[in-house]
Amino acid sequence: MSDTKPILLLVDGSSYLYRAYHAMPDLRGPEGVATGAIHGMVAMMKRLRDQVAAEHAVCVFDAKGPTFRDEWYPEYKAQRAPMPDALREQIAPIHEVVQLLGWPILEVPGIEADDAIGTLARVAAEAGHAVVVSTGDKDLAQLVTPDVTLINTMNKAAPPAAAQQPPEGARSAPWGGPAVDCETLDIPGVIAKFGVPPDRIIDYLTLMGDTVDNVPGVEKVGPKTAAKWIAEYGSLDGVIASADKIKGVAGENLRKALDWLPMGRKLVTVKLDCDLSGHVPNWPALEALALREVDRAGLQDFYTRYGFKTWLKEISGGASGTSKAAAPVSGDLFADAPAAALADVERRYETVLDMAQLQDWIARIGRAPLVALDTETDSLDPMQARIVGISFAVAPGEAAYVPLRHEGPDAPVQLDLADVLAALQPWLEDANAPKLGQNLKYDTHVLANHGIALRGVQHDTLLQSYVLEAHKTHGLGALGERYLGRAGVSYEDLCGKGAHQIPFAQVDVAKAAEYSCEDSDMCLQVHQILWPRIEAEPGLLRIYRDIEMPSSALLARIERTGVLIDPELLQAQSHELGQRLLALEQEAYDIAGQPFNLGSPKQIGEILFTKLGLPVIKKTATGAPSTDEEVLEKLSLDYPLPAKLLEYRGLAKLKSTYTDKLPLMVNARTHRVHTNYAQAVAVTGRLSSNDPNLQNIPIRTAEGRRVREAFVAPPGHVIVSADYSQIELRIMAHISEDPGLLRAFGEGLDVHRATASEVFSTPLGEVTSEQRRYAKTINFGLIYGMGAFGLAQSLGIEQKAARDYIELYFHRFAGVKHYMDSTKARAAELGYVETLFGRRIYLPEIKGGNGPRKAGAERQSINAPMQGTAADLIKLAMLAVQAELDASAKSTRIVMQVHDELVFEVPEAELDWVRREVPRLMAGVAQLKVPLLAEVGVGPNWEQAH
Repeated sequence: MSDTKPILLLVDGSSYLYRAYHAMPDLRGPEGVATGAIHGMVAMMKRLRDQVAAEHAVCVFDAKGPTFRDEWYPEYKAQRAPMPDALREQIAPIHEVVQLLGWPILEVPGIEADDAIGTLARVAAEAGHAVVVSTGDKDLAQLVTPDVTLINTMNKAAPPAAAQQPPEGARSAPWGGPAVDCETLDIPGVIAKFGVPPDRIIDYLTLMGDTVDNVPGVEKVGPKTAAKWIAEYGSLDGVIASADKIKGVAGENLRKALDWLPMGRKLVTVKLDCDLSGHVPNWPALEALALREVDRAGLQDFYTRYGFKTWLKEISGGASGTSKAAAPVSGDLFADAPAAALADVERRYETVLDMAQLQDWIARIGRAPLVALDTETDSLDPMQARIVGISFAVAPGEAAYVPLRHEGPDAPVQLDLADVLAALQPWLEDANAPKLGQNLKYDTHVLANHGIALRGVQHDTLLQSYVLEAHKTHGLGALGERYLGRAGVSYEDLCGKGAHQIPFAQVDVAKAAEYSCEDSDMCLQVHQILWPRIEAEPGLLRIYRDIEMPSSALLARIERTGVLIDPELLQAQSHELGQRLLALEQEAYDIAGQPFNLGSPKQIGEILFTKLGLPVIKKTATGAPSTDEEVLEKLSLDYPLPAKLLEYRGLAKLKSTYTDKLPLMVNARTHRVHTNYAQAVAVTGRLSSNDPNLQNIPIRTAEGRRVREAFVAPPGHVIVSADYSQIELRIMAHISEDPGLLRAFGEGLDVHRATASEVFSTPLGEVTSEQRRYAKTINFGLIYGMGAFGLAQSLGIEQKAARDYIELYFHRFAGVKHYMDSTKARAAELGYVETLFGRRIYLPEIKGGNGPRKAGAERQSINAPMQGTAADLIKLAMLAVQAELDASAKSTRIVMQVHDELVFEVPEAELDWVRREVPRLMAGVAQLKVPLLAEVGVGPNWEQAH
């Protein structure tokens, strides 16, 4: 395109408002109305106006009602879920604010936004305009011509080949003017992305179909096959003409689809000749689409109404409505952030290859107020990983990579690893030198493997994202995509996948430097966006500063300590389990009357339902009778074979996952097992563990409990287990303020017996064991939002009887009922619930979910505050106990944290102290309306400590 042409900027508004809705948290304005999508659209429109210097522009939305495609094909988009209510209520404000920002808007009944965009693009190009279409919709690639370009602000720009890299400052967009650092599709860009030119995109889409719009294509034909066929046969018509020549399953599927393909082509073709005369004044002239000045007074009123304080301050302070300094970062066009865009930041990345350069960077990181660091290693196992290189970022765009162990014929001479670490060690171990990273718990281990104790860690973007929005993904690539508009180069992009993946040490140093510097740089820029958000919310600040960050440091210590296991005992157990599995196998053969594969659902189904004629409980998605655990449990009540299969599955999993595997996981250097605790996984704040998974060791069977016997204390030590007593019920009593529960816990009564006494109107001393069992099931069931159906199943009673018990319970414990109702209502209003300490647990399905999903979210809203508070408490307890251990110079070590339990390795000389102080410290981390009670057990191994 010529840079002298006037520019028309077309925005696919419907696409962006959905992206804004799903990208943003459930923000609420002063009146409690949803504002997330509004916020995202404002940010995006402001940003686009800065990026593209257009004279004319229009934001196009889909109009309500059917279109001509629905008349052609009634099933068109039939499977799409209705627009969520929380988004629907934001449509009118979005239209209002887009116009206040100076943008014309367009809705045309009977056609889609794509058709209006296509028609506008054609008319404008014919009138001599350069056209830029901002969209994420691949269908619009068919519009690309020498005068029409697509941009997708949510995807990063494809990096140019080194030989094609233009000189600094020379990059320009296809429409003239400065380039935008996002995906830009001109004709070569479309070919590079899709493998076909723009004038064959319609053919390409027809062959593939579109599941989003419910447009069938040729079954099992994806992008590669579609592009290959078009390249080979020239066009869709050519493919159709050659259908008999195409072999295999794909060819057979093509022949089956031949009658449909003409309709498919009509449906995916964007209409270029729509009559817009009733919607664009003086059509086809474009003067009515001229961008206007922002309505400052209108925006002040709007920002006040919806609580957009940053933008209100910006416009009230006289800043331009399109000021780059105040605009959100590029790419997360749905974020209100003070940082500069990644796309706008000039990169000054260095590769450090001599000692003078290193000393210069040591001085720079010493002066920087906050430094992001990232280690590149040779292993994902934090206890084994060794450094290959290390990078630092001191400011947006300013980063350095120090390669240390790259190898290969083209690898440059690198600094000596020991010399570099010795030079960096004072800064790395300086507690007063502020540091930042992404999952720095891993880097802490890596540096410890080299004898360096990382100190001064102030921030971790993994944990910042987790604290803000635990229900989303928190990898650096995802954060870059969400907040900076680019995910960066992935490890797989650099090293390959699967069998073809190369070690990082074999990566070209220049590419490794770009990758590692970009990671540190992105981490620093993401922090600049997330940290102000946390600081602005006192509850989230407390969770991040007082719980998650110190917990991360302590978890690294716990992981590094590891836990001692007895491999010989596990090997003996494994042998016993193997013998029992063989016996169960034979017993199953005898019942079935023939041998079969106990690990094959298909063969199990044939035996149970075809040969033995057992009733089918439910079916799989393919229509076959299900043999899952729930089905086998129901069938085992009446038939012997399902019971044998359940026992076999449980023991086989125990053997393969624990008794066989744990001995192989013993670290050769420490002779211990070192699990990895994942902080940023469970939305409630609970930890999960892997390699090995200590949380899932079964404790309901004798065989499962025996596995815990293999977690042992070294000579002269014992294992101590400490956990909170009935913690979630105590939290329920505190939150609900129910007088009955408060009294039971306050007086130290057996809470289940006290509940039974109330529900069954029986004196406390006369409560039977069965009544107590019922009450215990009700207590814990209601915590998890269990209804009459679930309670009936748990107690083995009729549903009506279960419903009666629940009604009795709520009658006697009205405070619990009030808590549940008010919590569900508040969760439906806000989209999240909170723990006592301020952790937010988002429940996306509580607003936009279907019936079952919404009901599940409502159940979760009842339990999440209790489970989340329990998770906060055990972390606070862990921190309090460790602080006292350090202050008292004790040798006792925390070796595991499993659910609500802390496990210690205690020298026998310190046992009395631990028995006395640990329960006291755990009980004192929070003041509830009922006493917190912690109990300890002692034994030579984990199982006997219970």
